Amino acid sequence: MMNWIRSSASVAIERWIRVTVYDGNVERALTVLQRKMQSSGMERLIKRAQMTHLKNSEKRILAHKNLMHRVESEDLARKLQGILQKKIRKLLSGVG
Repeated sequence: MMNWIRSSASVAIERWIRVTVYDGNVERALTVLQRKMQSSGMERLIKRAQMTHLKNSEKRILAHKNLMHRVESEDLARKLQGILQKKIRKLLSGVG
């Protein structure tokens, strides 16, 4: 399996993953191929290449989901920070 990748210097890089099929066991070879692709980072590169071919409506939906995720995580962080500050104040007032 070969994949061409363009870096920022626009140099083509070849990546090869070789899998051997023993005793006609193709399913086992496919699982080994999948593991090798995951460990080498090839799967992420393929997914990233697929993400560049999005329609504008899909880009808007993904941007909105990312925004909502960020807002929710910021809200959770703010709540946790308030809880921790109250606990610290309580501990400090009890000690002093």
